[in-house]
Amino acid sequence: MKQEYEEAKTRLQKNPTDKLGLLLYNERKRYFGRYDALLDGLQYGPDYLRNPEVAEIIRQELHHFDGELYTLQAYCIMPNHVHILIDTRLQIPEEWEPEDGECLDYAPLEVIMKRIKGRSAIAANRVLGRSGRFWQRESYDHYVRNEREWENILHYILNNPVKVGWVERWEDWPYTYCRP
Repeated sequence: MKQEYEEAKTRLQKNPTDKLGLLLYNERKRYFGRYDALLDGLQYGPDYLRNPEVAEIIRQELHHFDGELYTLQAYCIMPNHVHILIDTRLQIPEEWEPEDGECLDYAPLEVIMKRIKGRSAIAANRVLGRSGRFWQRESYDHYVRNEREWENILHYILNNPVKVGWVERWEDWPYTYCRP
């Protein structure tokens, strides 16, 4: 699937138009939809997050950086993957205006994810009595562009266990969170 996605991107980029950004965005969304459906339907492979003790470790790690690196908006911990929605704006002072050459001490999403994944992998592997890679290297990151998109993503995350038929209401899934 990733190779198909990369090939589609390359095809689009060979014929640039004024709508290239939108076309690439739509291709990325299509890839994510296929990838997520695959994860939801997997019946084989590691499902470490099904273990309540491991899921609790992940839950605690997501909350650990809330208020420091991001504002945690929502998450859903599934047996083999996690969806999170965070807002990183709290790292930017309200009145901050850059002066010549001034840089903001800002932790980008890549750094945030490494912190979450690193700490949780060590603890989860300890619980599971295993070693080695716990998380996949890459993740599907998406920057929210407007309020409507934010609401769509929020509902998507919260309703993940409902969609696969494990619960009737998202509130009934023990590892789903939505900021009040």
